This record gives sequence, C-alpha cells and structure tokens, in this order.
Amino acid sequence: MNSDEIEAALNTAFNSCDVAGYPLTDTQKQILLQVVRQFQSSSNSRVSDTANPLDELTPEELEAFLKFVKIQEEQNRTWKVQLLNDWLLGQDSGKVQFIRDNYGLQWLNRIESYHFDKYSYFEEALKLKIGDRIEVSNALWEWIPENDQEQREWFPCMVIQIYEPAQYDDDFTNCLIRFFNGTEYEIQGIYEWNRYNWRRPQS
Repeated sequence: MNSDEIEAALNTAFNSCDVAGYPLTDTQKQILLQVVRQFQSSSNSRVSDTANPLDELTPEELEAFLKFVKIQEEQNRTWKVQLLNDWLLGQDSGKVQFIRDNYGLQWLNRIESYHFDKYSYFEEALKLKIGDRIEVSNALWEWIPENDQEQREWFPCMVIQIYEPAQYDDDFTNCLIRFFNGTEYEIQGIYEWNRYNWRRPQS
C-alpha cells in the first residue's frame, strides 16, 4: 500500500469510530496520520540516525526553518519549545507548519545544536549564551597544521562570559570559558577567526 491508500484506510477507520460512538478527536487523527507519514518516509528513505536532519529539507523549507529559528533566538525563545507548544495547543506554526505536516515529532527530536554548524551562514542565529556547554580545540593554544586532524583534540567546557571589547574599532566577539577542572580561558574572535576551533557537543 502506498501512503495515499493507507491514509484512505485510516479515514475509513475514523468514520467507523464515529459510527460506533467512539469518535477520535482531531488531534488523535493528526497523530495517527503523522505516524503513517513518518513510517512511509523512514521506510522509503531509510535515513541514517547519524545524518543531519536539516539535509532532508528542500532548499525552500530549509530557508524558512532557519529564518524561524533565527527569529526565536533573537527573541530569547527556544525554537523547539515554541514549535512543540504550537503542536500541543493545535496552533498553526505559520511558515514552518510544514515541519509538523511533513516531518513530525520524530524528525524534530533528531535535531541537535551541532546540526546547524554545517550552515555557516546561519551561525548568527545561534549565538552562544552564558551557560552553554561547548568543546574547544587544542589548536587554540597549540600550533597544529590546519589539515592535521590527528593532533587536534577537543575539550569540554562552559561559556561564562561573552563580550565585545570596547577598545577596538573592529567588530569581533570574545568569549570566556571555564574547563571542568576550574581553569578559565579567553577565546578571542569566537565567531570570527576562531570559529572553527570550537563546536557544540556532538553527544
């Protein structure tokens, strides 16, 4: 059976429930239809769990989604919570309604912060905040050839301060981090020349 046939069968089942006196709510129907779409999508594409979920969006969907996330971050709101609230309250999510309709909760739950790192033009939308946990490379304090990945190590730490030095004319941002042994370290140009020496945790 293809997805249209399965949805038609589900709609018949919904009508049977109505006739039997046990009607489903609109939310219950949406959940069931969504599960079918997810099942069809996963069985057809067999996407790996390690794949970047954002790669599954069309260019138009990706642009709309990234703009939505950027707006939420600028307003100090968590974009994922905002989407989930819309879904729970049955509210339309506007230009990102397609996330619920076409991809669903399972797709949404696969997205992690580091998935956005691939889209470098989008990093403005996901600025670091005090308390964020990141990993930094030893290339910050050791000379490591650019292409030598074997010597590069990653160390977990926490962001404790973000600021733009006032004494400089150039626009750049510094970040003070604290390692879990208590040592603190300042990263200059966290979004500029040192952007590739830190990352969000990957697990």
